[in-house]
Amino acid sequence: MTAPIVHATGLVKNFGRTRVLHGLDFTIQPGRICGLVGHNGAGKTTALNALLGLTRAEGSLQVLGLDPYANRARLMNDVAFISDVASLPRFLRVRELFDLVEGIHPRFSRSKANVFLQGTDIRPDAKIKILSKGMVAQLHLALVMAIDARLLVLDEPTLGLDITYRKRFYRRLIEDYMSDERTIIITTHQVDEIEFLLTDIMFIRDGHLVLDLPTDEIAPRFAQLGVASGNTEAATALGPIYADTHFGQPVMIFDGADSTKLEALGTVSIPSISDLFVALMQRKTLNAGDDQ
Repeated sequence: MTAPIVHATGLVKNFGRTRVLHGLDFTIQPGRICGLVGHNGAGKTTALNALLGLTRAEGSLQVLGLDPYANRARLMNDVAFISDVASLPRFLRVRELFDLVEGIHPRFSRSKANVFLQGTDIRPDAKIKILSKGMVAQLHLALVMAIDARLLVLDEPTLGLDITYRKRFYRRLIEDYMSDERTIIITTHQVDEIEFLLTDIMFIRDGHLVLDLPTDEIAPRFAQLGVASGNTEAATALGPIYADTHFGQPVMIFDGADSTKLEALGTVSIPSISDLFVALMQRKTLNAGDDQ
């Protein structure tokens, strides 16, 4: 059986008396694209920092078979981490940025990066600070795809870009970079822009994982019901996890409900990841406030 890329059991992180991560348990297998989604302050970046060996956490954590905090230098040979495009050093020229990354990451290929920039208006002598946001996104993407890493970690990588460049960034990442040998972890609070590419989803709220499953298991488990007129009381009795009104029609989301019963009450569909995120982020976590 193939060893997991990431395996965490009881992952806890405290900052002073404040508990930021509340005993997270999760596994990420090779060749997957996992979205770690939550509102700002939910614990996404803290969890990533633990995976990257940037902070010590309690519990058991293995990344590529290693304790990331104790073996960070060794781990980084097979891991690439890219934050938002604003993190690129704007005072450098493009070729100087390539020099920097070449010196930092042993699996960065300058020739590949240059190939990915072919057909763009980005020139080696151009200073990053004069590039448009779209050009910076293209440069950022070239850096990502020129690193031959087993694990790529993207922390809000398209923050501040318009939707056109965000979608182009992710589409090229899938078409030109992703393979069965690579795994990608993406954190974001804008789930709608990445749901088309995810194989796995984790929702984090206040340091708790409230959902962790492959995206192809959403349909068998969750259902969205557009409630027909006069059936609101009967639908509510089936225990929806979320209820709202869309253009005057009650809409409810159910977890594990009998599809036959739902179909008798209205129009049943599969909730989008975005809708599921809204539903689960507004529920109270069963162990919220439990800092044991």
